[in-house]
Amino acid sequence: MDVSIIGSGYVGTTVAACFADLGHDVVNVDVDEATVEALNTGDAPIHEEGLADLVAAHAGPDGTGRLRATTDYGAVLDTDVTFLCLPTPQRDDGSIDRSVVEAGAKTLGETLAEKDGWHTVVVKSTVVPGTTAETITPLLESAAGKTAGEAFGVGMNPEFLREGSAVADFRDPDKVVLGADDERAREDMAAVFAPLRERADDPPVVETDTKTAEMVKYANNGFLAAKVSLINDIGNVCKEFGVDAYEVAEAIALDDRIGAQFLRSGLGWGGSCFPKDTHAITAAATDAGYDPAMLEAAIAVNDRQPERLLDLLDEHADVTGERVAVLGLAFKPGTDDVRNARALDVIAGLRERDADVVAYDPVATENAREHYPDVEYVDAAAAALDGAVAALVTTDWDEFAALDTEFDAMDRRVVVDGRRVVERRDGITYEGLTW
Repeated sequence: MDVSIIGSGYVGTTVAACFADLGHDVVNVDVDEATVEALNTGDAPIHEEGLADLVAAHAGPDGTGRLRATTDYGAVLDTDVTFLCLPTPQRDDGSIDRSVVEAGAKTLGETLAEKDGWHTVVVKSTVVPGTTAETITPLLESAAGKTAGEAFGVGMNPEFLREGSAVADFRDPDKVVLGADDERAREDMAAVFAPLRERADDPPVVETDTKTAEMVKYANNGFLAAKVSLINDIGNVCKEFGVDAYEVAEAIALDDRIGAQFLRSGLGWGGSCFPKDTHAITAAATDAGYDPAMLEAAIAVNDRQPERLLDLLDEHADVTGERVAVLGLAFKPGTDDVRNARALDVIAGLRERDADVVAYDPVATENAREHYPDVEYVDAAAAALDGAVAALVTTDWDEFAALDTEFDAMDRRVVVDGRRVVERRDGITYEGLTW
């Protein structure tokens, strides 16, 4: 099929490259000329495992030609289905800012006014229940001068892509959710995903309406975020009793009602999804008149984990005027994304303590520099540790697990590990966050 993707962020670029790999002809539409140029030369504009190879394989002068990018919305007219993959960032009150996706829908509608045949629009942006039917569809109708269900269809296809493993998640999904309020749109969505179902051993497909599809995304992330916060809360209790939280987690994971995933207690969740989605659905539920106490508790537990890490540091060192190493800046390994990264909260706490912060991350340095330009950034963990009185591990990159003699260059060998990646050994004052 001919598919267009509006937006070339983490989701849009990954989905576009993966659709091209399934055999579709895909065009990415984005307002950022640098991103468009990068894609058209065969370069991935973001760091994501496996994405660079896919972009190089299908875009640029040496690719298959199934993936290209443009700033011209008119490119959608030559396609059958358009996916809206635009950001819905979090406002200060926790609600989502829909201005970008609404503007995109309006421009798309104006473009579709010129199309004679049927077209299906699929919202992939994360929006609160009711947004597709009550906001996006009317915007499209008004701008296009056409009626949904007659001249064009509208669907909702939430994404469940984890940064750092987004390509793998697309290729081997736990489920595919197709939300639509008219049958023809649903058929078009199913056709787009048909090659994936063949390749991925026919994953479960949930066919529902747009509002339910929107809610599935929030329920999915809300449940996982709450599970992480619950194991962190249990881990904090274990710490008070001198019990190894990881040994406890291994035992409870044997219960198939609980399972082993998301039971690594530590510094908590960050990134673009869990924080935004939990706050957004909490705000929406509150506006609707319901107090979502469990979700609010999950957020509260997560918010206090960085300060607990710093409290442990305070027990072992006064860092005023002292060099402190922060190992890890990305919110998780395998990505350069620092949005809502726990490391940023830790750096803020260290600055409040007047520490001299030196930080290292394999790929996320430049993104972190935008938040803290005056922090010293180095190109190796050993350089960060050299002369430091303490080290705080905030991202569980594999290379940190291999550190050993590098700690000997510290002025004082205090290691507070927020991710359980460093091995305890003689000569190090080691403190785990929840164990």
